[in-house]
Amino acid sequence: MIKICPLFSGSSGNCTYAEFENKDAVIIDCGKSARQIEKSLHENNIDISSVKGIFITHEHTDHVSGLKVFSKRYGIKIYGSKGTITNLKDKGIIENKSNCEIIEKKETDLGFASLKAFSISHDCSEGFGFVFTNKIGEKFAICTDLGFISNEVKNALTGANIIMLESNHDVMMLENGPYPYYLKKRILSSSGHLSNQDCAEFLPHLIKNGAKNIILSHLSAHNNVPELAIETSVCHLNKFGISLNKDFNLHVAPKINTQKLTFSI
Repeated sequence: MIKICPLFSGSSGNCTYAEFENKDAVIIDCGKSARQIEKSLHENNIDISSVKGIFITHEHTDHVSGLKVFSKRYGIKIYGSKGTITNLKDKGIIENKSNCEIIEKKETDLGFASLKAFSISHDCSEGFGFVFTNKIGEKFAICTDLGFISNEVKNALTGANIIMLESNHDVMMLENGPYPYYLKKRILSSSGHLSNQDCAEFLPHLIKNGAKNIILSHLSAHNNVPELAIETSVCHLNKFGISLNKDFNLHVAPKINTQKLTFSI
């Protein structure tokens, strides 16, 4: 079994807890303060000692703001791409004596699960998405902060059973919203963020290839609402005869998980 608990999601901070057999677990991203992450873990009845590694998707603040303190306080190993680790060392977020490991795009045995990293298209040093596979072949994938669905992303996520996928913005809300032009252009670019529609158009392929739980993630606080993200996905899937709660389950990762939401394979 794999249990997923999205602690925080969105532009104000991201952090996800993933638990495998024997309660061995990882955290993906540390985009809130150490105190906030500790509080959320406690509120969700999670023992911090179960966390065996911190996996960083990329170096932007909403993914690493609590990393330095949290990893140092608990002595947890940090994993990331060469570009991400180098960038975080240059910024002093990862100290030279810190326990960290560079991940390459090949299968890595973590003991309790295997890991396969893949590249994402985002304006960062070397962003990664991750696919974790447990001992009986069940797969959890996390893929946010990407401007488009590349063939590499498609291949990596195909066959995953539970997927956290970015559904960042509604294009019309973004275009008519208060953001300055340069920021709108960045978000809409091929190295920006995935829209509701782009996310929705990818879902039929994922569901036909084994995805049972989709968690829409990294929603914009200004250019999206959960109801719209869900409606966009469901309406598109209906065109393919794919029915919510029959063929798949659809959820939204909360900005702050105060309801003890967990999703399992």
